[in-house]
Amino acid sequence: MKTKAVIRLTCIGLLALLAPNDSWAQQVDSIVNDARQLQEVTIQARRAPMKVTSTSPVQLLGKEEIKRLGLQNMADAVKRFAGTNVRDYGGIGGLKTVSVRNLGAAHTAVSYDGVVVSNTQAGQVDIGRFSLDNVSTLSLAIGHDENLLQSARMFASAGVLNIETERPRFENNQKHRTQLQLRSGSFGYITPSLRHWQKLSEQTSLSADVTYQRADGSYPFTLKNGKLITNEKRINSDIESWQGEANLFHTFADESEVNVKAYCFNSERGLPGSVVLYNPESDERLWDKNFFLQARYKKAFGTKWRLQAQGKYNYSWNKYEDSGVQYEGGKQSDINRQHEYYLSAAVHYRPVAAFDISLAQDGFINRLHTNGVNSPEPIRYTSLTALNARYQHNGLKLTGTLVATHITEEVKAGNKPADRNHLSPTVSFSLQPWQSAQFYLRAMYKNTFRVPTFSDLYYLRVGNTNLRPEKATEYTIGITWSGKPFRFTDFLSLTVDTYYNKVTDKIIAFPSTYVWKMQNYGKVQINGVDVTLATAMPLGRNIHLNLSGNYSWQKAIDVTNKAAKNYKAQLPYTPMHNGNLSAALENPWVNIGYTINIVGKRYYLAQNLPENEIDGYQEHTATLWREFTMKGCNLRLQAEVINLTDAQYDIIKYYPMPGRSWRVTATLIF
Repeated sequence: MKTKAVIRLTCIGLLALLAPNDSWAQQVDSIVNDARQLQEVTIQARRAPMKVTSTSPVQLLGKEEIKRLGLQNMADAVKRFAGTNVRDYGGIGGLKTVSVRNLGAAHTAVSYDGVVVSNTQAGQVDIGRFSLDNVSTLSLAIGHDENLLQSARMFASAGVLNIETERPRFENNQKHRTQLQLRSGSFGYITPSLRHWQKLSEQTSLSADVTYQRADGSYPFTLKNGKLITNEKRINSDIESWQGEANLFHTFADESEVNVKAYCFNSERGLPGSVVLYNPESDERLWDKNFFLQARYKKAFGTKWRLQAQGKYNYSWNKYEDSGVQYEGGKQSDINRQHEYYLSAAVHYRPVAAFDISLAQDGFINRLHTNGVNSPEPIRYTSLTALNARYQHNGLKLTGTLVATHITEEVKAGNKPADRNHLSPTVSFSLQPWQSAQFYLRAMYKNTFRVPTFSDLYYLRVGNTNLRPEKATEYTIGITWSGKPFRFTDFLSLTVDTYYNKVTDKIIAFPSTYVWKMQNYGKVQINGVDVTLATAMPLGRNIHLNLSGNYSWQKAIDVTNKAAKNYKAQLPYTPMHNGNLSAALENPWVNIGYTINIVGKRYYLAQNLPENEIDGYQEHTATLWREFTMKGCNLRLQAEVINLTDAQYDIIKYYPMPGRSWRVTATLIF
């Protein structure tokens, strides 16, 4: 009888791994109930983390994967997405921006809990200001994802980085949960944080997060100047910041939902300058203040209609200060204030099971005030309308989008640009040739454009109000697959996408008669391939190995002027090869995470000459962590070594990155 029990248990395990569907589960339950002499056995399997069914490339990072890999900041997490280019100007407080497939940061929208974060002055968002601690899902959609109930602003972007934060969760009749966290590390880095979840009723809950960060950022680096090599320390790389947010979640009696978020950020940081000819000094300082209040409401009307409404007020203030004899009075101080008022409504209708249609309407007003003499005080009025349709039947999914843009501006002094009107179409599809296999063919065409920023148009004598919008066209063809080809894996997922992008009327600073001027000059062609791979393997009882990686090949060339020396040369700061590898080993003792970011050589000037080359690099990060469950609370301890091999490298030329460093984190939840 004992031998039969062992055979029966083996069959249960194979059935659960090879066919984990409802009908098999019922048969397994029946077998387990008959085998009463056996002890209870729990069988776990991992699912693929990728969206292989989407018509456009969508990559996901869930909270569990973020935790397994020990990722601690937004920039490190975003670097794990294929097709992204994260620019980092060095230091803990350095600016960090993201660009999708080299289209530029201004073409990439950053969404925070469904509402786009904006910066009309500069056109790019510093993702380093957002905490990764309270993120439930981080996703990158090239084109846009399959959610038809979203704002027109997200449909209008070439790519969307979507940050979704955690909603409060309560177990065993809990009324509240609190998390205390302390993070410390090299270069004077310390970050305490507090999170509290409060259950007000069965329909209403609150969450609040507060984070303080400081670091002197004075890290050592090696300076090479010809044959002379010296050891230096980074100057003016300190930061001190506060970040806080509060959320209200409420579900009404009709199952509609509302989420209200208040967010504030306050920082002072040094801007570490470029290190040229033994001069690491920098006196530039930047103060940032940001507050926004946003609300999102969702309601379903039966099974056919859904509604979403959003509203947001955003206030940004920043002060830039630099000292030097080149300024009158020995100091230059620029102060900017931005206001944005934003409303959005979207409706989704499904008349039949195979067809969906949605309409989104956005309207927003942007104002900029500067302390400069004769400031134009621009006001921009924007209307975005997005019409979307989707058809899916028998493995075919076809989606079409048309975005209509209308923009007009007012100024108090000087010239203003002409009104802008534009139609941007998108078409994408996916095809599943065999219903029995998770294998898909997909393709996408998307046309977008980005309006010149306030800085492009009005900044001192550099601005140019005659600028045309920068236009981008994306073509993508790819395959996706997910399955379980081997018994020793829980899953294996693969995506391969080839793409061709074209940018016209590219806005660049171009020298004119006496000064530099913003001009529509550039034309860019971008060819590339993105590959992602992920798998998970059970190695024993409560032991799992998770592996993932991606690789990108990209040739981005300037085709503006055939007579120019940089014609068909690789664009500055664009590596032809880059990728990353990640491994996470979960076990009952100490969990281990290991990541490698690999970036090939680049050029920091337009001409691809040896003297303009920046060496490639590899950055290794190792993480150890363990969770302890005690009565009524949970303790997590984590230790990391960043840049384990102490590689000396630049992401931006003359802005050296830190070498080897450490970080420890203690998190207590009760």
